[in-house]
Amino acid sequence: MSSNGRQTPLGANRRVLFITALMALANTQYGFDASVIASFQAMHGFLEIFGYPLPPPKTGYEISTKTQQLITSLLNVGTIVGVLFTGPFSRVFGRRAGIWAGALLGFAGCAAQLASKSVAGISVGRALVGASNAFFITFANAYIAESVPAHLRSICSGVFGVTTTVGGLLGTIVPYLTKDVPGRLCYQIALACLFVFPLCLAVGTIFIPESPRWLLVQGRTEEAERALATLRDNSLTPTQFHEELAEMEHGIQEEKALASSTSLMASLADMFRGTDRRRTLLCIGTVTSRAASGVWVFISYGTYYYKQAGIHDPFAMSMYNLSAAIIGAIAAVLCSHLWLGRRTMILFATGAAVLTMIAAAVGGTVAPSPGNQPAAKSFVAFSVVYNVLYGSFAGAVTWPISAEVVSSRLRVVTLSVATAIDYIFAWLTAFCSPYFINPASLNWGVKYCWLWAGSNALAFLFFYFLLPEMKGRSLEEIDEMFAKRVRVKYFKTYECDCSRVERDVAETRVEESKPYVSWSRDV
Repeated sequence: MSSNGRQTPLGANRRVLFITALMALANTQYGFDASVIASFQAMHGFLEIFGYPLPPPKTGYEISTKTQQLITSLLNVGTIVGVLFTGPFSRVFGRRAGIWAGALLGFAGCAAQLASKSVAGISVGRALVGASNAFFITFANAYIAESVPAHLRSICSGVFGVTTTVGGLLGTIVPYLTKDVPGRLCYQIALACLFVFPLCLAVGTIFIPESPRWLLVQGRTEEAERALATLRDNSLTPTQFHEELAEMEHGIQEEKALASSTSLMASLADMFRGTDRRRTLLCIGTVTSRAASGVWVFISYGTYYYKQAGIHDPFAMSMYNLSAAIIGAIAAVLCSHLWLGRRTMILFATGAAVLTMIAAAVGGTVAPSPGNQPAAKSFVAFSVVYNVLYGSFAGAVTWPISAEVVSSRLRVVTLSVATAIDYIFAWLTAFCSPYFINPASLNWGVKYCWLWAGSNALAFLFFYFLLPEMKGRSLEEIDEMFAKRVRVKYFKTYECDCSRVERDVAETRVEESKPYVSWSRDV
């Protein structure tokens, strides 16, 4: 592994921690937006405009299956379209510009939803917010993977899982507080809050350097050195600093030597050539495991599910559930950082998802009536367990796994393709779920969980046989092990050559040049 001296404590990496908190706002928006829309489907003020009145003698409003499909699934359609542009955009403009582009799309999406009084108008806003999420998630995840020290990658990337849940909780609390406000304001207040996340990201990104690995890929070596010096903030000795820089340079030179061409189409083809094919399939499998888990059903229809299951106060139940998930997510990030590896964490999470989905489905099968209180209580209990065990532990490791398993040259392109595939499945889930759960259609209710028990079982087998352990490894060490086709069971103990070689290079550089350079605003 890399030099032990480079495993500096958290306190010595304050700048990296600030950047992590900033980039994690990308997932906070994602969680907030999804929960807000799920809550709207049980809000009287929203249903007055986008729903239909129930026939007498019933009172109130209901939302149609088609409207549910549009306002939930078009977010995913926007994300799918958005990720198609992240690869070409990144090749020219870099990671920071990608965050700013996401902010502009986010502003446009929020404004469109606020102003709209039609399903068509709010659907356009949903698609724009989805495109914003595509840029935010792809570039924030790539930036963190490429910029933080190897030993902190688990905790920094794992924060993304925590902030998704925090965003979800905020997206439930705000509608809960405004649900009784008369007229359109009951949901417009929550929509207006969506402006906060892209604004903070856009402003904060001004004060951080570009990804040093992206700069090296572009051949801008001096700027990469200044960017890395800023990120490490004097936490390393001169030898350790140049050792890390030399590792990056050597790894990227080898990647370029393997590339068939520098064009985007060649990069897409390279994803499925040689050892990169294995890495691409692992990235796609890891990212799409989120859709396969059934989490999109709870994100998009959580409050509606509680209402149909007979829960007296679905808003409050969603808040309790997400609060428990946040506690679990913090515990999961600490476990990932201090004790458990990526492989152990994801196997535990997917195994727990299989068991909780089966348990919830059994309850819905034995007592299928939506108004049956024992069935409702069973569903609530297992949905909490699911969110804590799967949502927390998988959320802590899927982000670092998906970003670190692919090479620097192909990182954004591969993440874009994987995210597009993930959101295609998420769109299918959002589009088809109303047919399964809506009383006017199949009315399966909680029995829908049988399907997700099966998909989680397939994900468990995928990770068990194919996912190696990468905790604590530098991106260049991971590159070497994949290039040498190291088998899954040997990844954890394999001794890499790159760290030893680059350590010698670093010592030579320190003797020949001054150790650190300061970062300038032209990075």
